[in-house]
Amino acid sequence: MTRAAVFDVDGTLADTNHLHVTAWWEAFRQAGHDVPMHAVHRAVGLSSDDLVDHLLAPDRDRSQDDAISAAHKTLYATYFDRLPAFKDAGRLLKRLAAEGWTIVLATSAGGAELSALRRAIDADEVIHATASADDVEAGKPAPEPVRKALDLAGAPPEHSVFVGDTVWDMKAGSRAGVTCVGLLCGGIPRADLTEAGAAVLYDDPADLLAHLDRSPFRTG
Repeated sequence: MTRAAVFDVDGTLADTNHLHVTAWWEAFRQAGHDVPMHAVHRAVGLSSDDLVDHLLAPDRDRSQDDAISAAHKTLYATYFDRLPAFKDAGRLLKRLAAEGWTIVLATSAGGAELSALRRAIDADEVIHATASADDVEAGKPAPEPVRKALDLAGAPPEHSVFVGDTVWDMKAGSRAGVTCVGLLCGGIPRADLTEAGAAVLYDDPADLLAHLDRSPFRTG
């Protein structure tokens, strides 16, 4: 039976959440919106359209939305040549692949951004497939990204594990019926991740790798 190890990327394998916060904050500022950084941080992990809709008033001038998303994309792209992977992120993926897990990424990133993230992680040889924002109609917290990842792996949810760092990740994984592992390196509080569906929490990829023998990847 195929087993899928599904991973979010931003804030989970790559230390990029706060780069997104800065880029979104500036994009909103340029459009005349004062959005606190802490609010942006809690929204990171949503698709661009959903993030803008989540943070701005429903009666806003929606004709600006596409320009705000485009500004974020342009600002964030300035970091592409130096995106930092978390310690042992690539080693974790390689270890799981060596143990028979099929590695799939489930992320809202796509195109050049996803390519830059994969270069930072440096584990392309073991990544079986990627379910990106371009592959589904609804992003996290809807279950579609995780379900798409499972389809790409050919794995059932009961034999799969999803690793993420946001409330949106945990909700998406739970709704897809997979065991959810939460990482704290994205900056979201323990209680929030647990309430959203995390079965267990680790500090970061290195912590999960160090405790793999007692993780859901071994205990089911």
